[in-house]
Parts: sequence; C-alpha cells; structure tokens
Amino acid sequence: MKVCVPACSVVDGCAAGSGPILRIAVPSPLYKTFDYLPPLGCDPTLLQPGMRVRVPFGRQNRVGFLIEVGGESEINPAALRQALAILDYDPILPVDVLALIQWAQRYYHHPLGEVFATALPVLLRQGEPALLPTLSPLWRITSAGQSALTDTATLRRAPTQRLLLDHLASCSGGAESEDLRPVVRNSAATLRALRDKGWVEAVTPVDPAHPVVSSALVSLPPPVLNPAQAEVITTVSAALDRFQVFLLEGVTGSGKTEVYLRLIEAVLARGRQALVLTPEIGLTPQLLARFRERLPGPLAVLHSGLNDRERLNAWLLARAGTAKVVLGTRSAVFAPLRAPGILIVDEEHDASFKQQQGFRYHARDLAVIRGHQLGIPVVLGSATPALESVQNAHSDRYQLLRLPDRVGGGAEPPILILDVRRQPMTEGLSQPLLERMRSHLARDEQVLLFLNRRGFAPVLFCHECGWMSQCPHCDARMTLHLRQRRLVCHHCGDSRPVDRTCPICGSVDLRAVGHGTERLETALHQEFSSVGIARIDRDSTRRRGSLETLLADIHHGDRRLLIGTQILAKGHHFPKVTLVGIVDVDQGLYGVDFRSSERMAQLILQVAGRAGRAEKPGIVVIQTHHPDHPLLRILVSEGYPAFATAALAERRAALFPPFAHQALLRAEAVDPERAMGFLHTARRLAEPMAEGLELLGPAPAPMERRAGRYRAHLLLQAARRQDLHRFLNRWIAQLWAQQVTDRTVRWSLDVDPIELY
Repeated sequence: MKVCVPACSVVDGCAAGSGPILRIAVPSPLYKTFDYLPPLGCDPTLLQPGMRVRVPFGRQNRVGFLIEVGGESEINPAALRQALAILDYDPILPVDVLALIQWAQRYYHHPLGEVFATALPVLLRQGEPALLPTLSPLWRITSAGQSALTDTATLRRAPTQRLLLDHLASCSGGAESEDLRPVVRNSAATLRALRDKGWVEAVTPVDPAHPVVSSALVSLPPPVLNPAQAEVITTVSAALDRFQVFLLEGVTGSGKTEVYLRLIEAVLARGRQALVLTPEIGLTPQLLARFRERLPGPLAVLHSGLNDRERLNAWLLARAGTAKVVLGTRSAVFAPLRAPGILIVDEEHDASFKQQQGFRYHARDLAVIRGHQLGIPVVLGSATPALESVQNAHSDRYQLLRLPDRVGGGAEPPILILDVRRQPMTEGLSQPLLERMRSHLARDEQVLLFLNRRGFAPVLFCHECGWMSQCPHCDARMTLHLRQRRLVCHHCGDSRPVDRTCPICGSVDLRAVGHGTERLETALHQEFSSVGIARIDRDSTRRRGSLETLLADIHHGDRRLLIGTQILAKGHHFPKVTLVGIVDVDQGLYGVDFRSSERMAQLILQVAGRAGRAEKPGIVVIQTHHPDHPLLRILVSEGYPAFATAALAERRAALFPPFAHQALLRAEAVDPERAMGFLHTARRLAEPMAEGLELLGPAPAPMERRAGRYRAHLLLQAARRQDLHRFLNRWIAQLWAQQVTDRTVRWSLDVDPIELY
C-alpha cells in the first residue's frame, strides 16, 4: 500500500482555484453532502469515491469522504470553499464497502457522513495515514527453556511458567502475546519472568506484509464430525461461489463453532477471507482461542475493548488481506476485505447486533446485504433464531439447516420449573435450589446461577416513610452497589454516595430491596464459604483482561460456583457445569414490548445450554412465582421451534413484525411539551402522504425522562416495506426543515426498531 500524503494543501501555499466540484460527506447530523473546490494542483482524474478529504467546515477543519466529482453545483462556484487536502492516493474503502454504506444510508435514512464515520476506525476519521502496522513480536521458547522443561525439579514450584513453556514448545513459529492470554492468568508477567531467565525470547517479523505465521496453538486433530455437522458443511460448501443465506439452527452444544471452522478452512483453501461477527466482547475470548488453535496466520480482531491503535491495525490487516479471518462485534460488518469468501453471524438473534445510538443499523441484516452484493454465502447461527429469521426460512428466503443433537451424544438438560410461592427464601434462593447446589458441589461439579441484574439491590428503601432511591435525571431507581458504597443509575450513569439517612424523614432504617448479582455473591460466600465463587457481570469485568482471567479460573476448576448476568449466559463452554439455576425469571415474563416473550425464551434456553455439555448430565432449575405461564410451559414441554411457531402465529394475527414493517421517530427535549409538540407536527406532515401506513402516537416513551431529557415516540407501520421507505424518503426532508425552526428538540429515526423503549 502506498503512503498516503496530501496531494495539495492550502497550508503549502496553494491558491484557491476553479475546477470540478467535489461532493463531500462530512460527519454531521445533516442530511446532505457539501460541495467544495479541489485543492489547486490536484488532478481530478485521479480522484475516486471513498477517498478522505480534509475540508473547512464551519469554524473547524473536518475529515470528509469524497462521494463523487461533479461538474456543476447549486451554489455559485465563487462562493464555494476549497478543500484543504486529499488524504489518500487510493480510496480508503473498497468498492463493496462503499456500496454497503450507500445502501445502509438509503435504507436507514441516516446522514451519509455519519454512516461513513461509523465504518472507519477513529484514527482514520481523524486523518491518520492508512499505513500497514508492524505486527506484534512473536514469543518463542529458547534452547535454555527447552532444557528447563526436561528438568522436572526446576519448574516444580512454578506450574504457571511450566504451562506457558509447554504451550510455546508446541508453537514452532512462536505465538503473539494476545495468543497467550487464554493459556495462563497474567500471561504478561509470566512472559517477563521467563524472559528474565532466558527461557523465552521475542522475535519481531521482518516484513509486516509477509509476517512469520505462528502455528496452531495446540496441535490437536480436529474432532470427528457427526452426520448432521457433515451434512451442513457439505451443503454450505457447495454454495461458496454464490450468494445464499443459511440459517443454522443448532441446539446449544451441537458443534456450531466446529462447523464455522470447517467452512472457514474451506474458504481459506480457496485463497479468500472470512468475516465472523459475534454479538459481544464477552464471547470473543473463547471464540478467538478456538480459531487460533485451528486457523493459520494472524487474525484481525475488532471490538470496542481495543484501543484506537489496535483497532486501526486490525482493520488495515484485514484490508490488506494479511489477516485471513476477521472476528469482531457489530461494527466489523463494515471491515474491508481484499478477497471476501464467507460471512458468518454467530448468535444471530442477539439484540447487541442492533446499534441503539446514532446510526441505528442492524449488523446481521447488513451482513446479508453485503453477502448479496458480493455474491458469497452468509451463515446465520443460533440455538434460538430471531423470529424474523425463522419466518425468512419458512418463506424460503433462507435455507434452514439443523443440528438437532449435542456433540458426543450428550442430551439437552431437562428444565424443571420450581414454584417458589409461599416458600422461604434465602436472599432470593429457595431451599430446594440450595439443596441441589450442595449436592452438585459435593460431587466436585460446577453450578451456574443466572440473575440478569447487576449491583447489590435495585433500590434503596426507607422503611419509615417509603422514600426510594430515585434517579434525579431519569424515571428510574438508582441501584445500590454496596462494595462501592454508591447508588448508580444504570440508564444515565449518574452515581452518588449511599445515603446514611433518609433525605425525606431522616430515618436511618434504609433497606436494600431486591437482589442483584453482588448481593447473591455475598449470600453465597456465607452459604458456601469453602467454594471458589466467580461473579461475571459488567462491573466485575470492567478492567481489561479481567474476563479472560475469570474464565481461566473457571476452566481450571478454581471457581466452582458461577454467578452472572447474560455476559455469562451466552456462548461459553463450561464442561463441569451440571446445574444451572435461573434465580428470577419473572422479571422478563411480562413487558410492554411485543418482543419481550421472544427475548425471554431465547435467554432461558441460552442459559440452560450451559448445563451438561460434557460427560456428566446436567439439569436446569427455573425459580418462578408464575409456574403456569404459557411461555415457560411451551419451552419446557416442546422446545424453541414450537414456541417460535406459536409466537409467529400471534405476530401474524396482530400484524406485528415480521408481518409488518416499522419505523420509530424518537424526539427528546428538556421540556416535555416541546418533544410532544415536534412529534405532533411530524404527524401532521405525515398524514397527507401516509397512504398504506398506520401512524401510532405520539406518546411518551415507556421511560419518559432519561438523563434529564423528556422523550416521546411516534411509531409508523406498513404492511409493505416499499410503502414505508417511499414515505420516509419524502418525510425526512420535511422533518429536517421543521428541526431548523426548533433546535431545542433532538430527534432520530429508527428503521426496524427492536426496542420500543
């Protein structure tokens, strides 16, 4: 790749001149592009869409994106400003990503500049050169280290060092530091100790474009496929040269990851690349370890847990084709690939694939569009597919493939519904569940408790006057985090020290009401004082590397009692977990959103899938005050496919998605009347041209006040997608004109919303 330097800059003393018109998308909330004159001396024939251009914008300089070079402008050329610099010799994005960005802008009706910005790493948005990085050093064992391994006495008191040396001995080409994090806890400190002894050394690849490729982490033969896995691989492999969407519905533990690996190996054998999307950072470490065990060469990893430089380096390696496999979360759907061969979306049902702020795109849906544009297959995998995907399979738009059995012949765990009405409870745990926990722990097995609520308690309550810890900025309670001694709002992030007395009546009788994972952990330390406990939620995994450390402890057997939120529930493989307890299912059984039952069914089965994944059978216990709830009964007796069929029938009768198409107009303002007033005006603008549409609202949001602003919604629904988008194309321009008259209102459009909050 060429070094990118400004072709011309006013800083260099170039004078403004006339010439072709550059249409630039500038990251801003404006639904338009901006016309500029090119820098003097730039050859217009060399300019291509997708190049970055530094331009004056208001009182600032911004990095924009060249959309096209035109010959005319609606603005007098004499009034046009000159671009400051062309930052790239070649387009920063390949043609297919440009096409995806433009499709996404049209479909989601979002400002083009912000869509471009979403697709690029932060440093490229700031104007950094797109230069290939120097790859990280490779660690390898020295001859002295090999000798130390043969002397059992030398490493008897250093089992961690021995484990890391054993691992490096199996990597003939060496391994990157990132590869070693899943192997031992605090691998960086262990590497330093081994280096100081002269047992390991760091080797820097000479040519970053042709790096030394580390061998597989562990040279183990791949597992034997069962007939269902083999059939899926054969079916998808036959379509590697064309577009086809495959919905892979496999029960938890059925070997979906092995299917992904075999398909990726087939793609790599053709000299092409694979893009794998996973919903959350929490799923990345285990997937990354599995991929590095089996797949050659450096992998590009893209997620929000990386710093800006790491994200840029991974993005550039993917763009250059050096990284043959790209593994990332939502925004990685825009990752540039030199030779794309397959797109895989793991846990395709997960709501994390939908961006909920700014540019509100759905990565799963964009992966399907990108596969269609590229003419390559797309695999959507899940044990509990989204109802939209199930309907697409029923309509033959997707080809349904099933993995009905767990690998190794293990059976899915039975699910027991435990009626806790009128039962004595110990910090949210019933005696029958506690007895089961004692029994499983006595057999040296692991127990997982799921509670999708972090913190100690969801509210602090005054027993004298009834005061509750209300957030001053939101219509929500502040959660008690006892270890931090703070009250925290999980919606706006505001926090304050815990009140010592009631701010209303002065009483000291303040009580924590309800249960969170922190409170559950405290109670279990008292019940099971000799058992190692791991709590995995957003609080306990905030520090970098903490999640990997906890997962390593769990796999090594140091922690046998696991407590967590949905971070712990998805995608993880814990062979020793034989009991899963869902502490409080009731909080998800009833909700204002028509998708509530679908989400709860998916979450229950995802959590249940952590039990009995190895030789020992597992069991799942669900505590509930509503044992006769139809959702629970159909899940327990008939499974997810039956639930999906019943839920789709309800959606069809109610004309809800996927049998209708929605867009949600959100408005917020400091004054609630202004937010509602804007939406009333928006409805009046919509009514004359809303043929084929249903307008619902406006109405206050379910949580009306959030972060000090009042929010309201206007929901649009159409039976035909084309009617909705034809209407939106006209309506957006009128909304923008209305916004100009009232800048106190923030508004956003969410096409295909998945949450009506």
